[in-house]
Amino acid sequence: MPESTAVQGQVPALEGWFTWPPSAEPALLGSRCKACGDYFFPPTTYCRNPRCMGADVETVPLSRRGKLWTYTINYYQPPLPYVAPTPFVPYATAAIELDKEKMKVQGMVASGVNVESLKIGMEMELVLEVLYRDGEGRQVMVWKFRPV
Repeated sequence: MPESTAVQGQVPALEGWFTWPPSAEPALLGSRCKACGDYFFPPTTYCRNPRCMGADVETVPLSRRGKLWTYTINYYQPPLPYVAPTPFVPYATAAIELDKEKMKVQGMVASGVNVESLKIGMEMELVLEVLYRDGEGRQVMVWKFRPV
């Protein structure tokens, strides 16, 4: 990743997918079609609505909060390019229905959240956390969700 994205030893896992540099209220970045108003994540350069297929989209911050739609626990280490800690620790992923956009986005559940406390329909919010350290010792940051 370009050095210009480094912030105090941190870099985003995916440039342009969430607000950077980090702030107290991070957000995913999506696209909104100016013709039909539909939202998309990850960001795109055209409308993915087959009834529209407009070419005029804008990058917009998406809702930081939403409802837990579903979740699962990953007990098996996924293949590369996922970088798993050693030893591998199971982790939860969740699909969140964003408040304003009413679209579902997926992300890991934040560290320290007891998965037994998760309830479908509960309010969740987006946070940034370290996914792993790269070969240069920088923290590679990713979005996750935690209960509000």
